[in-house]
Amino acid sequence: MKRTTRLLDLTAAMVLLHLYVAFSPALVSGDPGRRVSMTLVRDAAALGAFCLDGSLPAYHLDRGFGAGSNNWLLQFEGGGWCNDIASCVERARTRRGSTRYMSKTVVFSGILSNNASQNPDFYNWNKVRLRYCDGASFAGDSQHGNGTSLLYFRGQRIWNAIILDLLPKGLAKAHKALLTGCSAGGLSTFLHCDNFTSYLPKNASVKCMSDAGLFLDAIDVAANRTMRYFYKQLVSLQGIQKNLDPNCTHAFYPEPSLCFFPQYILRFIETPFFILNSAYDVFQFHHGLVPPSADRTGRWNRCKLNVTSCNPHQLDALQGFRKDMLGALMNFFRNSSRGGMFINSCFDHCQSALEETWLSPTSPRIHNKTIAETVGDWYFGRGEEAKEIDCPYPCDKTCHNLIPAASTTDFFGKS
Repeated sequence: MKRTTRLLDLTAAMVLLHLYVAFSPALVSGDPGRRVSMTLVRDAAALGAFCLDGSLPAYHLDRGFGAGSNNWLLQFEGGGWCNDIASCVERARTRRGSTRYMSKTVVFSGILSNNASQNPDFYNWNKVRLRYCDGASFAGDSQHGNGTSLLYFRGQRIWNAIILDLLPKGLAKAHKALLTGCSAGGLSTFLHCDNFTSYLPKNASVKCMSDAGLFLDAIDVAANRTMRYFYKQLVSLQGIQKNLDPNCTHAFYPEPSLCFFPQYILRFIETPFFILNSAYDVFQFHHGLVPPSADRTGRWNRCKLNVTSCNPHQLDALQGFRKDMLGALMNFFRNSSRGGMFINSCFDHCQSALEETWLSPTSPRIHNKTIAETVGDWYFGRGEEAKEIDCPYPCDKTCHNLIPAASTTDFFGKS
């Protein structure tokens, strides 16, 4: 019963993340009001690639121009996960599980902007946003039918179908390419990075970047491994295991679901990789370190809403989480000659998709370098290694610290 309760708590937390994304402020485009239309993958059905509800998968393509015409940036959309039938059935009735409910146009901003002043290194590339509708970071391959409902867990096939649709549109001749994603999409980047490289020309410069996708195998404040249990259920339900890196699953036998965690996948990725993450990632703070099941009395509520309200014990727990994140990255930091990092101390979640955090006069900085400048230096090999680690909270005065102001009740009250 205790495990079931924790599972339900985390499932509710994932719903909160979906709603946080849905009701967050509108993105500001490099070209104000510029929206990019949706493309349905018409050939996906032949591959058995369907969203949870059976609808066709989709993406948004903004064509490159000039010197960027042969370069490609693909961004996985994020939005949590579903790890049981009930939550997946509910998700299938929303834009997170069906293209039928998605907006048919989206605004591109931040790393997707076509404005040279806001996105100087990638503004003229072909840019693609992969819509997320499978609930398993584009990694599952199964289905469920019980006579009354049919769910397609086909994330891996969706990924393959979108790539196959893009190859004849110019991706097959890419000179440079960057695979990225935010949140659950950032996790997708870890899972699919090397596979992405395998589709592209041998002489192409291919790299990957995860934004807010470094979900830790954390022990919460009640000494439980809430995220580990959640991912184990997710991997089992959606048939993910066969799509995980076999070298990783062999190394972590008999717990293959651990290879859904980026910290365990990372050492097996061969493609150059960049990790953009807050050391105090607000989603992990709220649902990995302090999930509802670990805070029945609500003593963390004020701290969650405003970090300046945290007491010394709570701040110690947050600093411990940062220490665990840096510990998980230490081998990568010391030994990856082609890797990059920007680990700042902002209470935020996803920083590459918004102009204000990607590149603006008020963007977060480490050693006076913005995220966009650090990523660009890493991708194009400008200067020394692009590995930036911020000092601990509260020393960074460039942070926006965008902790959601609405309460859990407010979010669950919306449809």
